[in-house]
Amino acid sequence: MTHMTHRISRRRFAAGFAAVSWVVGTSGGARAAEEPIRLRCSLDTAPSHLRNVSVSDYLKKLETASNGRISPQLFHSGQLFPDLQVGKALLEGQIEMAVPGHWTMTGLIPDADFFQLPVLYGRSLEVVHKAMEGGAGQLVAAQIERRLRARVIGPWLDLGFQNWYSTNKPLTAFDDLKGLKIRNPGGAGNAWRTRFMGAIPNTTAWPQVPLALSQGTFDALISTNESLASAKLWEAGIKYAIEDHQFVGEYIPMVSLAFWNKLPTDLQGLMTNLWKENIETYRTNMAAAQTQARKTLEDHGVKYFDPSPQQIAELRKRMMAEQDQLAKDIKMSPDLVKMVMADVGDAS
Repeated sequence: MTHMTHRISRRRFAAGFAAVSWVVGTSGGARAAEEPIRLRCSLDTAPSHLRNVSVSDYLKKLETASNGRISPQLFHSGQLFPDLQVGKALLEGQIEMAVPGHWTMTGLIPDADFFQLPVLYGRSLEVVHKAMEGGAGQLVAAQIERRLRARVIGPWLDLGFQNWYSTNKPLTAFDDLKGLKIRNPGGAGNAWRTRFMGAIPNTTAWPQVPLALSQGTFDALISTNESLASAKLWEAGIKYAIEDHQFVGEYIPMVSLAFWNKLPTDLQGLMTNLWKENIETYRTNMAAAQTQARKTLEDHGVKYFDPSPQQIAELRKRMMAEQDQLAKDIKMSPDLVKMVMADVGDAS
């Protein structure tokens, strides 16, 4: 190498080193301020499910409204975690956001199961919302913050009414449920109701349901029209249903406090306001999807039995005789039961 070539090489090396040093040196300073804040959200339902559609829409709006300061990534179909594990994942910082069903959280927060109380069996959405948006819902949100180190960012998203669905056993009356092994989405309240109907409870994570159903692991399940239709569970053998609106499934939108606390105030406000502005649309879409999903299921041969309002009221009355014992058994706080009873009042 000539002396001149050697000097040019050294200059290039020095210039290159300076450039690298600038990137490394500023990555913790000026450029760090421009780095988007990562938000990983875990859902265990399929992309076609209306929860996924709603949350996806929200995250896109959030990224746009924040001018890219928040960079969301949505993981579908339990790619990261089933809903039964997202509470722990939030606690451990493995995800920043989740929108789990309340029934998946009852192991850590028994009061989240208040939708299972017999007083709410077969009630309208309006009545259930009174409890959810009253003292009971506020109490559960406070417990989520304390026990899961997560913040509820706004009103809860209706999944819709949960019903009974079976494979080979025709369902034309409540008594037809007796002796069946019935999968439920989790929570002591679901297991209690299953036993109350004379059936045997089974808990299987949603992503495993189609295979387990087709293999006969259980005979029936508690779920919603939309969940069944989005998963095409007629292909796994579902043929019959009792639509009794036994409880309303609710999804709770939450982010980890570790994520929340590092957001500047304007982004915290943006997250809560965007959710609040869109929740009624998401709820309306979900209700319409449940109606359409029933038609889809019927088009694929699923036969429905619809109990009369009188049958629902009579069954609720029978269940109410066990409400206090149920609340005690599932470790629900007496104060919460009183709140729900006060919020529901004399609703019919």
